[in-house]
Amino acid sequence: MIKPMFKLALISSVLLAGLSQAAEVTLKFGHPANEENIWHKAAMKFKEVAETESNGRIEVKLYPSEQLGKEMDVINSIQLGTADMTITGESLQNWAPKAALMAVPYAFTSSEQLTKAVNGEVGKEISEQITQRTGLKPIAWFERGPRHLTSNRKIMTPDDLNGLKLRVPNVPLFVKTWQALGAKPIPMAFSEVFTSLQQNTIDGQENPLSLINSASFYEVQKYVNLTGHVRSWIYVVIGQDKLNSMPADLQAIVLDAGKQMQTYEHKMFASDEAQLRTTLESHGMEFVTPDLEAFKAKAKEAVQEALTDEQLELFKKI
Repeated sequence: MIKPMFKLALISSVLLAGLSQAAEVTLKFGHPANEENIWHKAAMKFKEVAETESNGRIEVKLYPSEQLGKEMDVINSIQLGTADMTITGESLQNWAPKAALMAVPYAFTSSEQLTKAVNGEVGKEISEQITQRTGLKPIAWFERGPRHLTSNRKIMTPDDLNGLKLRVPNVPLFVKTWQALGAKPIPMAFSEVFTSLQQNTIDGQENPLSLINSASFYEVQKYVNLTGHVRSWIYVVIGQDKLNSMPADLQAIVLDAGKQMQTYEHKMFASDEAQLRTTLESHGMEFVTPDLEAFKAKAKEAVQEALTDEQLELFKKI
């Protein structure tokens, strides 16, 4: 009888110890990037810092590759309280119109200018409106690689775009801007782009270097024209209600983990962009530097006409 009772006591003590160490707060963090992407690596950094600094009182569960659903689905889940964190950007303009300025053609023409805006008054206005109107609080931001134009002929000025059948995402502002620049924009799902380039249904496409590389566009496109026409950023957000429900010391840890995640991602981003260019050049792509001022000047009118008064005011501040 002694041995079974001893075993029972031992098992009970182990279970009680496990319960005493259970996390006070669990954060479900879903995002669209795969496990090799620097966004997921940054999310892993957040998990490490939050769990370590809280001595296990916070548990972060990561769900990459849209495991919790697509971007809008996860946003809705956070608002309903069934998810807690995600990575999102200009899609938030559905609630907060100022978020549209996170991805407007030629609003930003350098990484330095974008960083200054995000960390200054412009970023403050956007993040505050996001929190007020969506219930999502930004706790970190990541710069996204600038969108560049690929083609099989060099594009030096907007005049070189005449007649170019260009795939664009189904974003009205992007369509209007490329029409103003002289191209023939064709909205198309990203999954159809490679085959359409291969069959000459379209002549070019525009995306960050990361997608140009991962989609193997170097097999069907010769030039990367460094138009840099959209420079943007994206936020890591947490449900405001979820954050407010946490003890003050754990809230502080979450915010600190957000800052450390942001610093970690920014270092990876700079290195990643440099490596991507080298990789694409090794695949035979040639990089072209167009007349950016000519592109910017010609796009300006189309961009301004597409913005609301509220958005235009912010655009002018940028």
